[in-house]
Amino acid sequence: MTETISAPQALAPATGPTPQKLKRSIGVVGGTLLTLSCVTPASTLFVVVPDLFSSLGTWTALTIAIGSLLCIGVAFCYSELGTLIPSAGGEYAMVSTLAGRLAGWLVFVLSLLVVMIVPPVIAMGTADYLAPVVHIPAPVAGGAVMLLATLAGLLDLRANAWITGIFLVLEVVAAALVAVLGFAHSERGADALVHGTVAAEGGGTSTVTAMMVVSGLAIALFITQGFSTAVYLSEELEKPRRNVPRTVLATLAISTAVILVPVIAITMGAPDLDALASGDLGAMVTAWSNSAVGTFVSLCVALAIINAGIVMVIQNSRVLFASARDKAWPEPVNRGLSRLGRFGSPWVATLLVGLPGAAMCFVNLDTLYGVTGVSVTGMYLLVAVAALFSRRGAHREASAWRMPLWPAVPVALIAVLAYILTQQETEYLLWTGGITAVATLYWALYLRPRKDTRWLVSIPEDAEDAADAEGVELAQEPAAA
Repeated sequence: MTETISAPQALAPATGPTPQKLKRSIGVVGGTLLTLSCVTPASTLFVVVPDLFSSLGTWTALTIAIGSLLCIGVAFCYSELGTLIPSAGGEYAMVSTLAGRLAGWLVFVLSLLVVMIVPPVIAMGTADYLAPVVHIPAPVAGGAVMLLATLAGLLDLRANAWITGIFLVLEVVAAALVAVLGFAHSERGADALVHGTVAAEGGGTSTVTAMMVVSGLAIALFITQGFSTAVYLSEELEKPRRNVPRTVLATLAISTAVILVPVIAITMGAPDLDALASGDLGAMVTAWSNSAVGTFVSLCVALAIINAGIVMVIQNSRVLFASARDKAWPEPVNRGLSRLGRFGSPWVATLLVGLPGAAMCFVNLDTLYGVTGVSVTGMYLLVAVAALFSRRGAHREASAWRMPLWPAVPVALIAVLAYILTQQETEYLLWTGGITAVATLYWALYLRPRKDTRWLVSIPEDAEDAADAEGVELAQEPAAA
């Protein structure tokens, strides 16, 4: 068990050809646009939040607010580890380096589970919001969105930053419009936000309990989960030690506001608790205004979903690229996944993310949100554990952004996230646990016996570090003379 969560391990020595590096081509603005697009506030608001309304009623906003507060601590961990270990591998590179290779492998599996399945499920929501203009079966619409996102993912990252930035503006406008309409048609006061009630089956109302809020926190964490994309982009961000924490924290703040304010407005403006529980936000917008405004908002949400698909394909392809560069698979697979195209994007990895995603739109994925909530919570838990090891040994003096209140922040996160996991439905825990068990077998039977040639997490040399080292040498020359 010496390769599990233990003392920090030095990076494995390079074997074979020098690992390919992604090109640093975007600044903090482009990175924030891409990261915000992965959070995709409008599609989250219209696709994911309605499920919370149906179970948490007027306490949906409170649950999201608590989840966002927890995410501040998570963002601190991501910011520190993302600048200490700047790699397209994201969580798995950070956790492997600091907490052990098995822990890193399990984080990789959890992150892959999240990022491979969520895009097609969200993409299928496009059909509902295109309905005012054209009726398309949900699987067909979702598959088309995934194919479009795959084509966009093959382009240069800077071009994608502008594309997603334009779409992001439209979805923020839609969310703002919903907020204005909701507040303008308030049916209840702000005190409703602190009294948890939800429409009961068969009529009437029921009280929302604190334990129901705790159970809903897994989905609340998922709602703003996309801020971690900044870490996946750390190899392509200019000046990552400065821009990664800025991107992570700015994205969390903006996405929380874009989601939470409309949720409060919807809670106050819903005609009754039955309408709130139904989660039909398009119908509410039309009732508050007219069909033209409802159509505009629906089309903006459809664009937001397409936007999310583009960014998720970009993010997911980087994860597969990094796993191949770190030799997680048999050698022919590694060679294919690590190929870069003419625009500098990992084209084979992009196709392997997008094309199966299009096919998955024709599969029943009813349990996805529950499994995703468990996976995100478990992933955050392991990242918090890794944060406890970020200031030991050689990492203590490494140049990186450092979180305040360490180690209290990661310790508190570990306790809270572990408790949230215990409150999730058994079915979702079993699904996630089964996948994790299969991944552990792959580790035990293939990766661990080949530890000298497989799963060698590599961190590309940062130009900032090279410049710092050169500066130290130049500063020492006069003294040596």
